[in-house]
Amino acid sequence: MRSPPGCHDLARLEAERLSDEALDRSLDEALAGRDARPFWVFAYGSLMWNPGLAFVAKRVGTVYGFHRSFRQWSRINRGTPERPGLVLTLERGGSCRGLAFRLTGSTSREELRKLWRREMSLGSYCPRWLEFHAGADRFPVLAFIVNRACSGYAGRLPLEAMVQSIATARGKYGSSAEYLFQTQAALESHGILDSHVKRLAERVRAHLAHGALPAQRPA
Repeated sequence: MRSPPGCHDLARLEAERLSDEALDRSLDEALAGRDARPFWVFAYGSLMWNPGLAFVAKRVGTVYGFHRSFRQWSRINRGTPERPGLVLTLERGGSCRGLAFRLTGSTSREELRKLWRREMSLGSYCPRWLEFHAGADRFPVLAFIVNRACSGYAGRLPLEAMVQSIATARGKYGSSAEYLFQTQAALESHGILDSHVKRLAERVRAHLAHGALPAQRPA
């Protein structure tokens, strides 16, 4: 299990948090060269069931060169530094089937900054434009892919370690297990089969059913 020294330390987490200025620079770099037309955002995890942005169209499709994987520690939103949960990232290789949301023409910069604060505050991801395939259609989507240099990158973990972490972690926005189950439900409701997510969800449910309860929210 990849867990660099201090990676779950709260003081280090706060030190890694990007400033508003750094977030703005990252947003500017991602949008550089893009015109004012509405664009698409790729959703493969929580953005599928909680996009947090108004959209006017939604497509099911595939991006190539990356795959969905639980390799990102969540030490605030779905866990704590002492008991981190796991959430999804887009890891290199393969393909990933998910959703593309077309933002409204009135989407403001402040709304995009909210998205950036949600996804980029700890530098856990790298924004990247990928080609989205939906039937015969091809168009660019903004995706948040793996940042292996961040301290929250877990790398490849044994299945049982993943099950233990997801089943017992709880953070600011709820449990890691809830994140997994909602993602599985969103995938299935859109006809997307992800055997790895399904298997992991089955194992976590079995773990919980046998009396290993998720960690309680701190008082």
